[in-house]
Amino acid sequence: MATGTDRFMSAAVRAARRAKQWALVAAREADRLLQEARKQVASEDRRRRLRVTLLKTGRVLRSAGQAALVAGVAAGIAAARAERRGRNLPKVGGTGP
Repeated sequence: MATGTDRFMSAAVRAARRAKQWALVAAREADRLLQEARKQVASEDRRRRLRVTLLKTGRVLRSAGQAALVAGVAAGIAAARAERRGRNLPKVGGTGP
């Protein structure tokens, strides 16, 4: 018949094995949650970078649009002045006189 010490040691070993199994399960679950969190952070970072890029692109396009508008107005003013003075505007890309 087993002594009290033997029964205690046997119960302690069983408890340790069970604790080890649950620790492994918890470690796998923590690893899965960590991977999911990393994936979500990467996705949020990607979206943030895309948003910043789109904002920069919008600013560039607005500036380009303004520059085109200013150039168009300047060309119109130059054409009106040339017409009032009765001179011909130089032709761009011509072969010369």
